[in-house]
Amino acid sequence: MKELRIRVLAGVFVVAAVLSWAGARLWNSFGSLPSVPLAAPIVLALIAVILLATALSIRTRLKAQRDRVPDAKGVDPMMAARSVVFGQASALVAALVAGMYCGTGVFLLEYLDIPARRDQAFYAGFSVVAGIAVIAAAIFLERVCKLPEDDDEDHPGTAPAA
Repeated sequence: MKELRIRVLAGVFVVAAVLSWAGARLWNSFGSLPSVPLAAPIVLALIAVILLATALSIRTRLKAQRDRVPDAKGVDPMMAARSVVFGQASALVAALVAGMYCGTGVFLLEYLDIPARRDQAFYAGFSVVAGIAVIAAAIFLERVCKLPEDDDEDHPGTAPAA
């Protein structure tokens, strides 16, 4: 499994923001722009909290295992792998969604004098912040679950049997 790359996430964010901004301008020229739902930042923040809680739980359990605490509950490798996959998928989707709301929010900055559009701009801004929180929590979770590097070059194994 490959690590998340900040460049890939930033690229997804920027492309989604530019396309969303252009789409919002085009959509607005034909009629009314669809609204930014109030639930968007709430759902993204909830996902960030779940990812952070998972990372902290796994980190605590790994530390207890490392310190050989009696009756320490171990970490199932499949559960850790599933958590990392969930975090990576969440980060990619959050980059896309945050970019989309960023582009829409930038478009809405022109209309801050209209109360409904101002509210939409705030929801879009909060969605971007919550999306960035999801990305940060996912990267933290990935770092917590990362296996130590293999030091085979430093400690060569036994010689092969002849």
